[in-house]
Amino acid sequence: MTAAPLPPYLRPDPDDANSCLLFIKAVPGARRDEIAGPLGDRLKVRTSAPPEGGRANKAICALIAAAVGARASAASVRQGQTNPEKTIRLQGVLAGEAAIRLGKS
Repeated sequence: MTAAPLPPYLRPDPDDANSCLLFIKAVPGARRDEIAGPLGDRLKVRTSAPPEGGRANKAICALIAAAVGARASAASVRQGQTNPEKTIRLQGVLAGEAAIRLGKS
């Protein structure tokens, strides 16, 4: 039996077999914090935090880490610090595990 294919917004980290990369479209300044769902080849993530001073990035990382059951420090912005299209690295979280947990959030 083979594993289910990963969604287009999630890939194993080529630099670390125990981590994965999540490709998101961030929406800062929203009414509430939520994982809105797939948007093309990205996962749309809304946060009420403003985009100033990295506050939205911190809030998004905390939200994603909580959704996959990881500690907050496991999620970090790998690319796109000042861009709405971001790559989030989930350290110590396998891509298949993240896909299952994000599918339930």
